[in-house]
Amino acid sequence: MHYHLIGICGTAMASLAGMLQARGHRVTGSDQNVYPPMSTQLAELGIEIMQGYRAENADLSRDVTIVGNTIMRGNPELEEVLNRKMEYRSQAETVREEFIRGRRSLVIAGTHGKTTTTSIATWVCEVGGLDPTFLVGGVVQNFGQSFRVTGSDYFVIEGDEYDTAFFDKKPKFMSYLPEIAIVNNIEFDHADIYKDIEAIKWQFSRLMNLVPGNGRLIAGVDSPVVREVLEFMKGRLYTRLETFGFSEDANWRAGDVAFVDDRTKFSVYREGELWGQFTTGLIGDFNVRNCLAVIIAADAWGISPAKMQEAFDTFKSVKRRMEVRGIERGVTVIDDFAHHPTAVDETLKALRQRYASNRLIAVFEPRSRSSRLSVFENQYKQAFSHANRVIIAGVFNPEDAKTYGEILDVPKLVADIDASGIQAMTLPDADAIVATLAPDLHEGDVIAVMSNGGFGGIHEKLLAALR
Repeated sequence: MHYHLIGICGTAMASLAGMLQARGHRVTGSDQNVYPPMSTQLAELGIEIMQGYRAENADLSRDVTIVGNTIMRGNPELEEVLNRKMEYRSQAETVREEFIRGRRSLVIAGTHGKTTTTSIATWVCEVGGLDPTFLVGGVVQNFGQSFRVTGSDYFVIEGDEYDTAFFDKKPKFMSYLPEIAIVNNIEFDHADIYKDIEAIKWQFSRLMNLVPGNGRLIAGVDSPVVREVLEFMKGRLYTRLETFGFSEDANWRAGDVAFVDDRTKFSVYREGELWGQFTTGLIGDFNVRNCLAVIIAADAWGISPAKMQEAFDTFKSVKRRMEVRGIERGVTVIDDFAHHPTAVDETLKALRQRYASNRLIAVFEPRSRSSRLSVFENQYKQAFSHANRVIIAGVFNPEDAKTYGEILDVPKLVADIDASGIQAMTLPDADAIVATLAPDLHEGDVIAVMSNGGFGGIHEKLLAALR
């Protein structure tokens, strides 16, 4: 078949494109925001990308059009597909029917840590001999891509709570038929589509309700909202529940955490008894939780603790998750996908742990739909407290952001951060940030660049300026 993907450069869409091609289908697509790592992955696969959304793109003959969840009514290419009554589907339903149905599926969900946890899980399953098919919202460096298609019975997928498509407003994770579901944490996010935390809690309760009797729900109870949802679901769950975290009442508890020789060491207690001890090259308490969730899922699928540790020893992390993009003149430039204030806080806290004596400079672009809004303004002030200096770019595409609510007041946020004793400023874009920041950098400085988009190629521009 010939599949054409509108919005092909989104992380899930680009991965699906590769998976369909691996199945022998012809794949094409269109997008207007083309940047690495997904554009690079598609180019390496030789998948044709039409630049921009135009009505004439529908002239390309195809069997099915897959519509990305960022594609809305008014998009000229989508409008032409509808006018011609061409067959169309969502990314999530295509994944379900082409790749998941009939397989054993592990779905990793939660507000934070989905991509990293899913990537760890895929590698643990690989080292454990399960040969999994997988779909991750980022490039897994052990595989050099964000997807793989195999002939095994095991499927690992990142389950996003964002809605599925303009014609299907349920979360994508509702399509993925979980045998095992991990819910790392729950917080308010996606203010453009969810009214409040209650709306998000309802969707996660629906995911929990999907897990079958022969499956397993793995829930992170360090998250207060996860606890609230579990309380609501009491008496309504028809699967085995495993809880995890640092909390004393968790079924699986992490403890004895220490950062030694650039590795994080931790113990795992099951029902109060020592179950195993592990080390990982990942840093931060949130990554200990991510590893712990995977340990529980891997144990359910029969993978030994020794194989889990082997996987942790060889795991190469994920692109755009505390990824060192380069070191020039002793200055380290790090790329991270963080955009929610909790993710920003955890990322900077972990970097402060690793680079305890270095000057840590946080550079942030409010680009995601929620980060561009004022809803998280107070939380961001605290999130940047681990940095020595903060630079915040102007809100990305502010006219579009206005359609979702009140825009983030960047000058006010910067003034609040500065008043707390941390040097802060705002500059309009990547070029202005590089021009201002590069001359002031010194050996030992660590730059944490945080954005869920390309950010004007700021990482390479900074490294080039340093060179």
